[in-house]
Amino acid sequence: SIQHHLRTAQELDKREPVVAYYCRLYAMQTGMKIDSKTPECRKFLCKLMDQLEAMKKQFGDNEAITQEIVGSAHVENYALKMFLYADNEDRAGQFHKNMIKSFYTASLLIDVLTVFGELSEENAQHRKYARWKAAYIHNCLKNGETPQPGPIGMEGESFADVEREEAGSSSVHSGTTQPASSSTYEANNTPTSNYTGIHIPPGAHAPANTPAEVPHNSGVTSNTIQPAPQNIPLVDPSLYSAQSGGEVRLTPEDFARAQKYCKYAGSALQYEDVSTAVQNLQKALKLLITGRE
Repeated sequence: SIQHHLRTAQELDKREPVVAYYCRLYAMQTGMKIDSKTPECRKFLCKLMDQLEAMKKQFGDNEAITQEIVGSAHVENYALKMFLYADNEDRAGQFHKNMIKSFYTASLLIDVLTVFGELSEENAQHRKYARWKAAYIHNCLKNGETPQPGPIGMEGESFADVEREEAGSSSVHSGTTQPASSSTYEANNTPTSNYTGIHIPPGAHAPANTPAEVPHNSGVTSNTIQPAPQNIPLVDPSLYSAQSGGEVRLTPEDFARAQKYCKYAGSALQYEDVSTAVQNLQKALKLLITGRE
């Protein structure tokens, strides 16, 4: 049940070691809840713990490893970028294995966010939508049908047949995963509700540097993905003239929220996402000046 997250960690080890670290941390915490007593599981979890300790020493000077609030922002931003890339391809009618994998990997990374606490309602919806889309498009292509792009009202799709096809394609040994020839999908937690009404961010904001990997046999190369124009939000003019009334008393929670917005902004800039950076910096500035969000 944790092999999908461990495989994702292995795929991201070189490109995104921070995200890979938290994927393994999620796998270890989940594995301990499942079974921490039998000899086989204890041996597996001990080796996984050793791997985490080694990564922590290797990247000990990285704030995203040492400070959870930075790590949370980093993982969330990466998951959203992967989601938006897949959503952009979906809305453009570009259906391929890499897009399916990106949807599903985004859902796995949102799982990983539970390491930092309870998921926001928005992230929970993104996870359900991404898993449903991955299953729906996969099953359409498998059956020779043309998927419908964008959010549509559909019943839940099953990952069971995909899992059967992928059975044996990869295995987990001694706390690491073996490379798989293609992505694997799980049947658990597949949503069955109607998704016509949920809000999905428009795919036009897909990043210039998409985190999604392109399989060699997909016929798509990373060079074909062009940067999309960004819609930069206007700076709230009231912030220029806003002044602290002298009676504004910021609580420790206010400072923590402001810090969180600044970390989100910094993480967004790593992906050249100016819009998200501006929005979060404005939120932090308003909170610090007025004491209100």
